[in-house]
Amino acid sequence: MNPFTLNCRGKILDLGSRTHIMGIINCTPDSFYAGSRTPDAKAAIALGVQMVKEGADILDIGGESTRPGAEAVSVEEEIKRILPVIEGLLDSVSVPLSVDTMKATTARRALAAGAHILNDVSALGFDSDMAGVAAEFGVPVILMHIKGRPKDMQQKPVYENVVAEIHTYFQERIHYALHQGIKGENLVLDPGIGFGKRLMDNYEIIRQLQRFTDLGRPILVGPSRKSFIGKVLNLTPEESIEGTIAAATAAILNGANILRVHDVKAMKRAAAIADCLLGRFQT
Repeated sequence: MNPFTLNCRGKILDLGSRTHIMGIINCTPDSFYAGSRTPDAKAAIALGVQMVKEGADILDIGGESTRPGAEAVSVEEEIKRILPVIEGLLDSVSVPLSVDTMKATTARRALAAGAHILNDVSALGFDSDMAGVAAEFGVPVILMHIKGRPKDMQQKPVYENVVAEIHTYFQERIHYALHQGIKGENLVLDPGIGFGKRLMDNYEIIRQLQRFTDLGRPILVGPSRKSFIGKVLNLTPEESIEGTIAAATAAILNGANILRVHDVKAMKRAAAIADCLLGRFQT
């Protein structure tokens, strides 16, 4: 059992006790899974409240799709989409709120409004001001591996050894974050399932997830309804719940501490069984 805890601006997450569930709130009209789109702030807030009732430990709010081929949106539009949701959820739930953004200006506005975690799919790499914002607010930061950018990341990505290359990437990004004034205990690692990966790369990452534990930081995995499941099962994202549960369970057994998912209730139940298999039974 690992000793990881995250201090989310006073909200403490004990990641060693059990798997934690991060519920996805997409304040976008174009996310890959249509069932997750909540472009209306009222609907997004209601979804977040429901997810917490179902057992979500964290809510992740994003205003820009990072699906393969996605077009970028302006900072102004991104802030317009997410800020009312963050403000509404701060009044409605007690769990930490994560802002999913690649833009420092958006991150600053969200954190100033009260968000507790920064989730950057570029691992602080796309906006040179992002690390400074993270250090200033002193919040946990999720560093995700991506090859390319969302618009082009699935255009024939190539690896010689995907797990080894992600491991090296994490070492470099951790070094960068520390030298930018971000505390080591605030870092979370996400290998980026589906972000610039070939089909079987995603399965290899889950199979070898333990390889990343020597980096000494908690691991987040986001397999929810992604195409690496649909392509094997010949199913749409809407039909991929069982495959997601299988992938998520394997990830937990191989070292994941946090699951980023659309289906909180189902994943909470699956995670409880996986935790029992790891000897983390809770009454």
